[in-house]
Amino acid sequence: MMHGHERSVTQIKYNRQGDLLFSSAKDHHPNVWYSQNGERLGTYEGHQGAVWALDPKWDTSQLVTGAADNTVRLWDIQTGKELNSISTKSAVRTCNFSYSGNMVCYTTDKQMGYSCDIVVVDARTFNADEPIFKVSIPTAGPKVTAMIWNSYDDHLLTGHDNGDVVQWDVKTGKKLKMSSDHSKQITDMQSNHDGSLLLTSSKDNTSLLFDAAELTQMKKYVTERPVNSASISPTHEHVVLGGGQDAMDVTTTSTRVGKFEARFYHMIFEEEFGRVKGHFGPINSVQFHPDGKGYASGGEDGYVRVHQFDEAYFDFRFDY
Repeated sequence: MMHGHERSVTQIKYNRQGDLLFSSAKDHHPNVWYSQNGERLGTYEGHQGAVWALDPKWDTSQLVTGAADNTVRLWDIQTGKELNSISTKSAVRTCNFSYSGNMVCYTTDKQMGYSCDIVVVDARTFNADEPIFKVSIPTAGPKVTAMIWNSYDDHLLTGHDNGDVVQWDVKTGKKLKMSSDHSKQITDMQSNHDGSLLLTSSKDNTSLLFDAAELTQMKKYVTERPVNSASISPTHEHVVLGGGQDAMDVTTTSTRVGKFEARFYHMIFEEEFGRVKGHFGPINSVQFHPDGKGYASGGEDGYVRVHQFDEAYFDFRFDY
């Protein structure tokens, strides 16, 4: 149980090897931890607002963060030094390194009359004046609430606050495919280890599994509450869902009701087979460890919890 944030955690991510865990929160200070023992390695100081998103590069050399202080910042992971920053007109909601690490994508919120922008810049120059890709969604349109890269730097997948998932071609800037299977805001999107599957979570109480290339819905995992985050196991056919109610509704329920568990579903059969309790509020972000032997979750209570599966998990088999 790692307590390094004073306010609710917004996103957690492992690096590619899984030895480091990065966490961002509404308290302006992204953290990095050793995932083995929960020791805090350091803090990236500089943001002046809630940090909504972060992503480490594949070789764990750099970290990109996006925050409500209208900046996207690039950090040296090892030293904690800020390498570069881009100023935007409104809060930055998502940011990600591409597969090669040569590009960074980020999106801004529509607020104060500014449109929601989807931008891709070269990570080596980090100059927003010469974007590789830029799309502005009109102020009447749905804003982007989640985004990931897909298929080796060619495509972007964006999730919107009306439930749409859109696939963009980075080279042409055109919209390729769209799915409207969710009815409410998409809260998180994660792909499997080779990028062929996309798992979305949404406030409509479901998580959907898509073919990432065709955007066709394959599976549906249903809960009674909004799902804030969902992750695919790299080794088993399992998915984990984290959620709970909106933060403002939390005081209306007793903690004994146990609404804040991480819930495990079988990827193929869509059946729930396990729950893990722990958080004192909704889970905002979950992710499987890259070796599949555990998972981590970050909650509204400001804690990051790292779990290791016991032997029974690996012996568990569905009968079919």
